[in-house]
Amino acid sequence: MIDINSLSVETPILIAGPTASGKTALALEIAARQGGRIVNADALQVYDGWRVLTARPTPEEEAAAPHALFGHVPFDADYSTGHWLRDVRPLLTGGLRPIIVGGTGLNFAALTEGLADIPVTPPEIRAEADALDPADMLATLDREDPVIAARIDRQNPMRIQRAWEVLRATGRPLSEWQAATPAPALPLSAAQPLLLDADRDWLAARIERRFDLMLEGGALDEARALEPVWHRAAGVRKAIGGPELIAVIRGELTLDAAREAAIIGSRQYAKRQRTWFRARMGNWRVLSLP
Repeated sequence: MIDINSLSVETPILIAGPTASGKTALALEIAARQGGRIVNADALQVYDGWRVLTARPTPEEEAAAPHALFGHVPFDADYSTGHWLRDVRPLLTGGLRPIIVGGTGLNFAALTEGLADIPVTPPEIRAEADALDPADMLATLDREDPVIAARIDRQNPMRIQRAWEVLRATGRPLSEWQAATPAPALPLSAAQPLLLDADRDWLAARIERRFDLMLEGGALDEARALEPVWHRAAGVRKAIGGPELIAVIRGELTLDAAREAAIIGSRQYAKRQRTWFRARMGNWRVLSLP
């Protein structure tokens, strides 16, 4: 895949790629051969509660190399790209060379391109947005923030809601906030960016096999532990397969149906990731898989 000896031992490494493409294994190999701290850039692996289901490094993997920003956020907390960027900044300088790995393209964009310092959405506006249909929010954006409306992934309800909330909470379009974006914490030119590009069929098979391994490795036990407090879950609800496994524990869904839904959801997510990476990461070094 890559000659690790060709990588600088001093310059930070960024590893992005779709779910189940082998990012963690590559990060661990680089850390074993060159040293460094593996830093999470995945939006779901920050949460506690779902270690197995979100494919966080195992305890054995965490013991093999220094790790940071994995499982450090309570399952009932909201955690945004802005939170992640603030947490990752102290890890960029001094100490161990960071090996930043994950599948959340927005985190990498914020890190290497900068992120506007937008105020936190008030709870009452979040509740208002939660009650709206994405199509209605898109209609508002088309009228009042056409720049974002033309740029946003119109199939992604979370991105639509975020843009609507910013407009509603601040009275200022998200596009204006983004135009005032400060300098990036880690410019792409100061890093070694690696993008894993996986063949669709190869990746689909890996996704199916990995979910079966998750079930064998205790994902249902995680769901059983979370079920009594699931009503308090915040961002962790977005873990693919999570709501389905909770439904299995509650007797509302068969395990076979939950498995099928999770695999389909993961494949759809991987497709969105690959589309986003190809559109936004043209300056990254592409590593073709398998």
